[in-house]
Amino acid sequence: MSNEVFRQNLNEESPRPGGPFLIQLLFREPAAMPDRETMTTVMKRHIGPVECFGNNEKMAGFAALQHLAEFKDGKAPVQLLITQCSSFQGEGFDPFLKSQMWDCVEQRDQILKDCQYQVVATDMLAGALPALERADLDMDFLDALAELYPGCGAFYFQNCGKLIPAEAVRSHHIAGPDRFIRFGINVRFFNIEGTEDMLVDTVGMSTLFLPDLQYHFHGMDPNWVVNHAYNLASYVLLNDCPIQSGETVDGVVNGEMSRFAQWKCQYENALIQPPRAVLDVCMGEYAAGKRDAQ
Repeated sequence: MSNEVFRQNLNEESPRPGGPFLIQLLFREPAAMPDRETMTTVMKRHIGPVECFGNNEKMAGFAALQHLAEFKDGKAPVQLLITQCSSFQGEGFDPFLKSQMWDCVEQRDQILKDCQYQVVATDMLAGALPALERADLDMDFLDALAELYPGCGAFYFQNCGKLIPAEAVRSHHIAGPDRFIRFGINVRFFNIEGTEDMLVDTVGMSTLFLPDLQYHFHGMDPNWVVNHAYNLASYVLLNDCPIQSGETVDGVVNGEMSRFAQWKCQYENALIQPPRAVLDVCMGEYAAGKRDAQ
């Protein structure tokens, strides 16, 4: 774990709930955009019916015909965009963001140094989809990108700050929306300087208009808390967040989720940037800090 000290900064810009889901494909060598026919074939295989509405040296665009965003004046298919290859400056990456790239701690600096090119992929209009549908679509899009760009060395998920080696994306065996929990949600860990307190939180849930989670605690193995956060995030996604302030969730006993430990939840402002509302999980005897009375 990094010993670097970071300061709380709740003045930075808050993430926009429901905003575009941004994926940066990182390369050691320039990557050519596949031809229109190849891209369409691969996109159909992973996403279903699509229509290519643009394919040139700057960008390719596809309409996901089965995924319709509904607005006051009608419906429109979600758009999936892929840019041409451009330069990438990984060595200038924010140290705070780098500190939470847990999926490639040993490879992180080498990836960011060696990968000097990127292809950016994003969805448009997808914020109007139900959370589960969008989670599946974005991950189907990710699987298509991994096939279309075999030279990709790593994927950076801008919404949550995860950097993941490409082989981990290509070799996963996760089904359904839990793919979004794996790749689109980052569970972060912080030691609170000058205390024995720790903080675990999530970043990325707001892309689906769902709340991030937060745990402020001491005296428990943080790996147990990280595992709980991933499991609770999956529950929130699968159930479209039925948890209300004052309700409880199963806690952790001897490293396993257990109904014999009930942890109270309430909505609060995040303790660590980016500024946002979070579902704070009060861990009973392990809880640290003060919480607003409800």
